[in-house]
Amino acid sequence: MKYVNVVIDNNSDHTDNLYTYRCDDDKVKIGSKVSVPFAKGNRIRHAYVFQVANALPEEIKGIKTIAAVHPDISLSKEAVATCIWMKRQYLCRYIDAVKCFTPSGTSSKRGKTRTPYKEVVGEVTGPRVLTDEQENAVSEIIPFIRKQQHQVFLIHGVTSSGKTEVYMNVIEACIYNGKTAIMLVPEISLTSQTIYRFIGRFGSDKIAVLHSRLSPGERYDEWMRIQKGEVNIVIGARSAVFAPLSDIGVIVIDEEHETTYKSDMTPKYDTTEVAIRRAAKHNAIVLAGSATPSLVSMYKAETGEINKIVLNERYNKTPLPSISIIDMREELKNGNKSIFSVSLYREMKKNLEEKRQVILFLNRRGYSTFISCRSCGYVMKCKECGISYTYHKSRNEAVCHFCGSREQIPAECPVCGSRYLKHFGTGTEKVEEFTREIFPEYTVDRLDLDTAAKKGSIDRILNSFRKGKTNILIGTQLVAKGLDFSNVGLVGIVSADISLNIPDFRASERTFQLITQAAGRAGRGDYAGKVLIQSYNPEHYSITAAANQDQETFYRTESAFRKQIGYPPFSDLFQLILSSENEQEAYEKSKEVALEFIQNAGADEGKYLIGPQAAPMNKIKGLYRYQMLIKCFPGKRKLYSRIINDIKKKINTDRNAKCLISIDINPYSFL
Repeated sequence: MKYVNVVIDNNSDHTDNLYTYRCDDDKVKIGSKVSVPFAKGNRIRHAYVFQVANALPEEIKGIKTIAAVHPDISLSKEAVATCIWMKRQYLCRYIDAVKCFTPSGTSSKRGKTRTPYKEVVGEVTGPRVLTDEQENAVSEIIPFIRKQQHQVFLIHGVTSSGKTEVYMNVIEACIYNGKTAIMLVPEISLTSQTIYRFIGRFGSDKIAVLHSRLSPGERYDEWMRIQKGEVNIVIGARSAVFAPLSDIGVIVIDEEHETTYKSDMTPKYDTTEVAIRRAAKHNAIVLAGSATPSLVSMYKAETGEINKIVLNERYNKTPLPSISIIDMREELKNGNKSIFSVSLYREMKKNLEEKRQVILFLNRRGYSTFISCRSCGYVMKCKECGISYTYHKSRNEAVCHFCGSREQIPAECPVCGSRYLKHFGTGTEKVEEFTREIFPEYTVDRLDLDTAAKKGSIDRILNSFRKGKTNILIGTQLVAKGLDFSNVGLVGIVSADISLNIPDFRASERTFQLITQAAGRAGRGDYAGKVLIQSYNPEHYSITAAANQDQETFYRTESAFRKQIGYPPFSDLFQLILSSENEQEAYEKSKEVALEFIQNAGADEGKYLIGPQAAPMNKIKGLYRYQMLIKCFPGKRKLYSRIINDIKKKINTDRNAKCLISIDINPYSFL
């Protein structure tokens, strides 16, 4: 007879506790998935064992008995410990963390194993000859694997410096020492490229894939292969950090600066933080690599919290591409109202004639950014969110990029009846149309969330470009992340200012990273390549630093600004959003929450609270939103977390509450 404390699979703050049960099955252990009778009706619910004891410390009346233990699915002790840590770290429910570690889907009724990427045949290659810089990097890392000593490394390598080869050499050493590895990429679009290279190096039998584009059945079967120990390498996007591997030796976070590593859904975890936590429990290492490391990672390296390794040269010794800034204000003065500057057009023409490929980057999808009446000024806005619709010409629809609602374009203005309802601004769909018009003899393709919606479409678009069938590839940030094409002679950044104009203290950092990363797609073969940056704000330090490929100057400038205003990496930011169908209710509740925080934290802490105020996106999906930010300086996180968690629980367990509360720690979106 054993006694267990379990987490009930129920998405409610009311049941976010440990419940004690009796268990007759001696095989039950920490992490076991069980079925239990729950609540007054004794409905059978799934649950997960977090604690096991042979006796109770005190008598508990009315204790119930576990109905069944599920032998196929269970969590490791390390996974359970990480779930407990996530609850404290991100103020989520136990079950929110548990679901990160457990598979969706079920086993196939036909008994078939659903294997994604089974048709992929990688090019069989052995290890490349390492450059001196790569050799030094590997030599610095390997001893920690042999000694099974936890350490975090930041690999700061210029684009095309061969970071992936360093990763693969380290993973090879882990496997040789009987360990396993997790390889994380920031976008699903990069998964196929990584899988292709890894299968060529390590074979397909020992590699599993985890990401959200797999079907639930595929994810379930891959999860089971991993748990059974049939694989020793897992490749995937951020959710793969929770892969049920044992004996982890290394977790690699490629393009560690990317915002996609921060979950925007509950639990709102930071992938790098989770990776470091898991690696520490396994005495494993973490490799975080980027050509443009985040300011937080650079700061940690500077203060000695993590080790920094620098790769200054490209693997093939090809010089970094030449980068030029084009002042679009001058283009306008000279009468050029086109999407493309004269220089960009000429360079595109030259590269295409010389049989080189072109990438055009614009981080805004759709055809036009808003639809307005030229007579009265009316702007079409989403009824649920209150933000401007984006015009999508291919569907002749107005689309909200936040809630997904769509409307047909009316023939006349609903306010004044005018027929002068026009669309303004530029998105990737418009750039694609314009490019096809001026280069009709060349093949043009587009990669953004619209064209990537169907399963397999990302692979089709990228494979066509890789094989040279596509001459010009137009895309959002999907084309700026880690793609490796040897024949790209030119990268054109159509508008470098878009990311500067978002209400986010990281706007300059994101701009610097996007430009540098997009520029890094050029000249990865034998040709050095060119990059042209079009901007209406060409003097901004993030743009000039990116054009000069000067990370150090950007880091110093941005760090000084962040320190002055007390933002990360010099503090943690707690974002609290109160939302309600009634705007006044949301506003009043946010004021009440702010007052409660100050009363519990102390009056002196009130100076670190910003707001409450209407969120930039004041209304989303019919809910009005008010937000506040709290700067949490070192030494205060435990106190702030306890106070805010108590506030959250009080609101979420109040059956009469008319507001919802959302908490995000160090968010990447302030909309």
